[in-house]
Amino acid sequence: MITLTELATLSDSQPTHRLLKPWWDVLMDYLVVIMLMVSLLSATLLISKDKVVCLPCDHVRGLNTSTTCTTTSQTRTVESPTESPRSVERGSRTTSESQIKPSGPTEIKSPSPTRLPRVRGYKTNLDYQQYVYISQVCYQKALPWYSKYFPYVALVHTIILLVSGNFWFKFPKTSSKVEHFVSILGKCFESPWTTKAVSETANEDSENSQNRTKMFKSVTLEPSENSDTSSSLTSCPEVTFEPPVSGSPSMNILDKQDGEQAKALFEKVRRFRAHTEDGDLIYKFYVGQTVVKALKFLIILCYTFTFVNSITFKHICKPKIKNVTGYSVFFCTHSMAYMLKKLLISYIILIALYGLVCLYTLFWLFRGSLKEYSFEKVREESNFSDIPDVKNDFAFLLHMADQYDQLYSKRFAIFLSEGCESKLLEMNLNHEWTYEKLRQHVSKNMQGKLELQLFMLSGIPKAVFDMSDLEVLKLELIPDVRLPAKISQMVALRELYLYHCPAKVDQIAFNFLRDHLHILHIKFTDIGEIPLWVYSLKNLAELHLSGNLNSETNKAIGLESLKELRHLKILIMKSNLSKIPSNVMELATHLSKLVIQNDGTRLLVLNNLKKLANLSELELQNCELERIPHAIFSLASLQKLDLKSNNIQTIEEIISFQHLKRLSCLKLWHNAITSIPTTISLIRNLEQLYLSNNKLESLPSALFTLRKLRHLDLSHNLLTAVPPDIHLLQNLQHFAITKNKVETLCLQLFHCLKLKTLQLGQNCITHIPPEIGHLTQLSYLELKGNHLERIPPEIGSCLLLKKNNLIVEDLLFDHLPIEVKDNLTDQDFISIV
Repeated sequence: MITLTELATLSDSQPTHRLLKPWWDVLMDYLVVIMLMVSLLSATLLISKDKVVCLPCDHVRGLNTSTTCTTTSQTRTVESPTESPRSVERGSRTTSESQIKPSGPTEIKSPSPTRLPRVRGYKTNLDYQQYVYISQVCYQKALPWYSKYFPYVALVHTIILLVSGNFWFKFPKTSSKVEHFVSILGKCFESPWTTKAVSETANEDSENSQNRTKMFKSVTLEPSENSDTSSSLTSCPEVTFEPPVSGSPSMNILDKQDGEQAKALFEKVRRFRAHTEDGDLIYKFYVGQTVVKALKFLIILCYTFTFVNSITFKHICKPKIKNVTGYSVFFCTHSMAYMLKKLLISYIILIALYGLVCLYTLFWLFRGSLKEYSFEKVREESNFSDIPDVKNDFAFLLHMADQYDQLYSKRFAIFLSEGCESKLLEMNLNHEWTYEKLRQHVSKNMQGKLELQLFMLSGIPKAVFDMSDLEVLKLELIPDVRLPAKISQMVALRELYLYHCPAKVDQIAFNFLRDHLHILHIKFTDIGEIPLWVYSLKNLAELHLSGNLNSETNKAIGLESLKELRHLKILIMKSNLSKIPSNVMELATHLSKLVIQNDGTRLLVLNNLKKLANLSELELQNCELERIPHAIFSLASLQKLDLKSNNIQTIEEIISFQHLKRLSCLKLWHNAITSIPTTISLIRNLEQLYLSNNKLESLPSALFTLRKLRHLDLSHNLLTAVPPDIHLLQNLQHFAITKNKVETLCLQLFHCLKLKTLQLGQNCITHIPPEIGHLTQLSYLELKGNHLERIPPEIGSCLLLKKNNLIVEDLLFDHLPIEVKDNLTDQDFISIV
């Protein structure tokens, strides 16, 4: 048994597709149902009541069959008792009984005294079984096939039309898209966000543009609790959508669940559009289905008209069974002929109506392009001007939905608008990220500045612009960044990070950034993502660019003109440059620091460097350089040079550094340098030298003639000893020789009394001289990773050395005298206090 609940479930599951059934499909479904009823009725009558009744018509032996049947067919019952038809004897009668009786009809007397009425006609003397046999034989022989099988043929045709009418809802490659579309369409229609967006549009149309702002403020300040109108007026109709700061929360935001559902709907619509706009399978399938139905209609109509006249009431039967019945020709009547003919005519009328609807459907399909759908009217009637036109199957499904109700498409269009989606995201974002929550994410960076980092949000919360003391703002992976005029409230903002954020700014916001922003960091995938307003920040002092700066042809660099950045001092580019951009030369007069950090791409053309006469710092890292570029030697103002992570093997060109009188810092680390030329002594003003991560095996004595050297880093090389000449470096403060092959330390090392940092770890040192106690300014000592058996107690004389800055094995530290350990601990405690 099927319960009422199950029936209700079945009835609820079917109407979902009615959104895509235009009136002609519905009408054809009704016609098919009626045709099905007609065919079933015909079949039922044919099974239950269909039969023929036959009588012999060759009553006179030797007469012509056609003449006899004609005479018989024209015989009427004789009313006068004197006019009686003749009877013909049959079978094995005697000669006296086989004569034709000249009198009237045969009188049969009953045993009763009353006389029965006389029976008129020709007596055949056939048994009842013979009549049944004759009728069955003549039903198969005389009756046309269409009279016998028309109901079944009509039933088969109707089932085919029934199946083909809705087959596009069931075909696997189309049904999934159709069901998905109907599901999304229904959710978009019923979504609270749809109602809110439509009400905003209606509100905008009803308001005067001059009084819009005043009315908005009045409704915001004094919301009416009992008025539906006030609820709709509190929603800002502008595309930028700035919800009021004050007012009832129910007027400004959706429920959290409704907001999340709306966000999910936007994503579903976006994916479904991308899925269905790629092809037009549904459209072609529907056209093919309609063509099949039209051809089917023509076939049915043609052969039905041919056989309609074959359904008659009277039939002549010649079954060739004379040896059984004694007769060869029979006159038969078909009892259901009149009923079947009327049902067939009704079926033809229904088929004709069905065919006309099919022809109209084909006309509708081909009179215009159904693979394009324009939301022009919706754009005109609403404030969502960015609703895109759609094509292919997506457009066809919307055309089909319009035949049911155009309101569905209008409400669905809201979820195609990027502006509408940004409104929703902004509303939810402002509701979630309040001022208090943002304050919890503010921290101090290494420079002691107040910093706020926002990562992977849908936009910028408005509460951010209320932080007037914020100095650094980091925006990362935020797809839609709009800096409004309210950013001018952030009077302390000086540094801005835009990591994969193609930001847009209002004019007022741009004016503020132009006058106040000093440092800008931009990370991008393609150079086109760099906002154009960046090139007009005249007070910008430091610009960091990270991304692909090469054009598609990998020949020209696609930077806009940088000449407007008149105060730019520092330019840092992390990219894949093969040459220095020519636009950088526009900064030649005022650029003081240039940093190029490549991803391994070889930097070939460096002649432009000569134009940067005022450059004081230059970094060319990971640029696959094999030698020191000669163009560097023309930079008379250069003070710091960093050639980290290249393929430099020899530095014979270092002799040319003698012309760089101001060079104080040289970083040649992470290369493949095997030796240091003696000409290094010509760099008289060198104070910092980084040679770590190379392949040095020895150090020349000329290195120790650099009397101003304060920082010497030789770690991660192949050195086996520290030359005694190191004592000549009396200004040395930082010395690193970590991870070499040093076995012994010369005593002259401890004559460098200004040493503050000494890094000796990861070597083969077995003994630390007690002279280490002479380094009274030592504050950092690394000894871990050697072959030491003990640490000299004289280390306690290093008054500035703290326990946490003594990098050594715990076992060696425990072997120190207690008073030394206490002094280190007390010093550490005092420093903490």
